[in-house]
Amino acid sequence: MEQTSRNFLGNAHTALGDEARAERRDLLALFQPIMRQSAVDDFAAHEATRAHVKKVRQHTLDNLAYYLARYEEQATHNGNHVHFARDAAQMNSIVLDICQRHDAQRIAKGKSMVTEETGLNEHLARAGLDVRETDLGEYIVQQAGETPSHIVGPALHKSADEIRELFLEKHDLGERDLLETSDMVAEARQVLREHFLTADVGIIGANALIAENGYSMLVTNEGNGDLCANLPSVLIVCATIDRILPRAEDATAMLRLLVRSATGQPQTCYTSFYSGPRRAPDPDGPLETHIVLLDNERSDILDSGYREILACIRCGACLTHCPIYAGVGGHAYGSVYSGPMGSVLTPLLTSLEESAALPNACTSCGRCAEICPADIPLPDLLRDLRSEEREQRLSPLRWRFGLKMHAWLAAQPALYRLLTGLGIRALHRLARGRGRFRRLPLAGGWSSQRDFPAPQQKTFMQLYRERDRHDG
Repeated sequence: MEQTSRNFLGNAHTALGDEARAERRDLLALFQPIMRQSAVDDFAAHEATRAHVKKVRQHTLDNLAYYLARYEEQATHNGNHVHFARDAAQMNSIVLDICQRHDAQRIAKGKSMVTEETGLNEHLARAGLDVRETDLGEYIVQQAGETPSHIVGPALHKSADEIRELFLEKHDLGERDLLETSDMVAEARQVLREHFLTADVGIIGANALIAENGYSMLVTNEGNGDLCANLPSVLIVCATIDRILPRAEDATAMLRLLVRSATGQPQTCYTSFYSGPRRAPDPDGPLETHIVLLDNERSDILDSGYREILACIRCGACLTHCPIYAGVGGHAYGSVYSGPMGSVLTPLLTSLEESAALPNACTSCGRCAEICPADIPLPDLLRDLRSEEREQRLSPLRWRFGLKMHAWLAAQPALYRLLTGLGIRALHRLARGRGRFRRLPLAGGWSSQRDFPAPQQKTFMQLYRERDRHDG
């Protein structure tokens, strides 16, 4: 697939042709919502917590400059070095400079979508550093030379057989079978252990940054984040400025929503709070800690009509509930962020011209808004982006002309009823009793995947008037 949002339709067509992966996505779309709903049903305070977190996130975004300054003050007091990066290039440069100042060669890296956003791994690798992803899903896609397909489960698109063949090819460990999933997990643990122990620098992300005490919160299910944070002598935490929350209790409230929506668990295996470098009585931990806070268009988004997308807590629930994502998978979006939240965020981080196909990759079913723990009106934001696309004349001329004609026709009720009535009768006769069309002009996208049902002989309004007369 072409890793660009411009080619969404081509990528989607390729994805739909991969039946094995399509079946796995169908299973994900079936079972993940069930798991999430079960976890939500067991949490009596879900809606109250959702309302609280939304209020807190809105308050924080309204006062972001204050809370960023407060966080910087407290984090510096804890012994951290705090850096601000205006864009991806500056963040990558800051991280590389820290690594080079410590003559680092090996980097142990935890899962971080912000470093995917900036392309940090590739930047460090070009400078000769050995960067190893340590989250199992991230490690798998790194070894495969791929990008994550889901913001929570990076390797959800991979089958067990694909992972087995990948490990047999990449790991020089002699003859072995790797018949069971547990065998593959054990082998990954074996390979990564040596990297943990010899890494010069650890790099992790953050699910929340707490202004009142300068702590960062990280949520994982594997514990690799703690190993990246505590074994190397230097730790770098990379996060975006919108991860700020006022208090620790706000972070734990968000955590109750995040985990249930992300994995269907009441709690993750590991939730860690990092304060800063090792103190005198501490038995372990980094000797030096840096926190890099990335803007990368967030300030502009904050001042726009799309500021609510910054409240996203990166749970991935909108992806697994989205029929489009389930149909084509994350790679089709050609972007770090996929699904409904990615279809809003990507055009704002890049440009609408570059990513105009993504807001249109939506059926407006509304499931994403219903289940979003941050209560973000994703369908509304997607419609607003479509309106901008129309205003900027980015869509093809034939679509703009067609929609303009439809809008004009819809404003002429008598003419609309006449033409639709004639069209329906014509289609009904052309179907010749088959009840469906295998192909239709101007509807190739539909009929390439399914038959088009032939309409009945009368329109809804005609049937409605007949029933109204009969009832009268």
